[in-house]
Amino acid sequence: MGYKTLRDPQFAGLGNYDPKALFAQLPTPAYVIDQERLRENGQVLAALAERTGCKVLLAQKAFSNYDFYPLLAPYLAGTEASGLYEARLGKEEMPQGEVHVFCGAYRPDEFEELLQYADHIVFNSIHQLKAFGPQGREAGKSLGLRINPQCSTQEGHAIYDPCAPGSRMGVTRDVWDKEMDEATLELLDGLHFHTLCEQNSDDLKTTLHAVEEKFGDILPQMKWLNMGGGHHITRPDYDLDTLEACIRHAQQAWGVTVYLEPGEAVALNAGYFVSRVLDIVENSGTKIAILDASAACHMPDVLEMPYQPPILGADTQPGEGHPFRLAGPTCLAGDVVGDYTFEKELKVGDLVVFGDMAIYTTCKNNTFNGMPLPDLWRLDRAGNLTRLTQFGYQDFKMRLGRP
Repeated sequence: MGYKTLRDPQFAGLGNYDPKALFAQLPTPAYVIDQERLRENGQVLAALAERTGCKVLLAQKAFSNYDFYPLLAPYLAGTEASGLYEARLGKEEMPQGEVHVFCGAYRPDEFEELLQYADHIVFNSIHQLKAFGPQGREAGKSLGLRINPQCSTQEGHAIYDPCAPGSRMGVTRDVWDKEMDEATLELLDGLHFHTLCEQNSDDLKTTLHAVEEKFGDILPQMKWLNMGGGHHITRPDYDLDTLEACIRHAQQAWGVTVYLEPGEAVALNAGYFVSRVLDIVENSGTKIAILDASAACHMPDVLEMPYQPPILGADTQPGEGHPFRLAGPTCLAGDVVGDYTFEKELKVGDLVVFGDMAIYTTCKNNTFNGMPLPDLWRLDRAGNLTRLTQFGYQDFKMRLGRP
């Protein structure tokens, strides 16, 4: 693996700077969104759409920092939402784009308001399609159904695999055959599948074959096919040729408009999380650096997925450098980021810069244990840092009782 440097994709956006000098005066912890890396990702996605005629949406569940929607809007067809609030955010902050929404189950008391924001509404079950579809059709919305091709291409975390046995996501072909009728089928404009997570296009090719095998007789009746997210399109080693072949196959075989809704690919390697060492303790020969940042509160995917984020000047593998366990200041014993080997020994007050922190961070963070929310900063092309938020005590208190 080796120590992470400014040559690595997660930190390449800092290549023109001295990160220590750049972030020296930054109040920590802080999220820094690199708008030039966002722009570069957007250009890759826009070029894909130009070459193939597909439409690319921003999946807001991964990145919903709307200050950057005006920058991204020229490169995207719109936004994808997972419910009412995200749909409203997409409509308000990227109003010129389409708003697509998929939800595991829609609430009757929210659906009418959702119709004000969404253009495409995807259902997770035939039962909900029957219940809400006529209302959506009457409002002029394009309706879809999520299908489950029962084709797993992930390993190691079945709980997050939409195609794992027992998954709640999507309609399998046997359920389709039991529950679908002609009147309900007439409500549908499209099908949706989402089975990938941080994967390359070879897995999409495998999945698309399964979709064709299970639902190939249905697709010629559809207007569009949404291939979901999980496509790491902007990763340096991503195979664009295979992705484009998959898109063209769907267009030619079934005459559908193809949608992709990546979240990570839009903001991949476009953010940093800057923290400082508050203290260093030792237990049983292990040196532990306690940061002003919390895994549980500020980067919860570290514990949920789990995964170990990259750090500038550090390696996740044991080596000849200086080993440290990084942990947060909360009272949760498991608030641990992981074990790293640092090129230089850590000291109290040192900066620790995490990479690829624009995704699944600000949209998932929390104030457990009274931890403050880190502020968001914009890094522009000239190296200027602009503060976008001013979080404080009230942001913690307001979630717990009356104002």
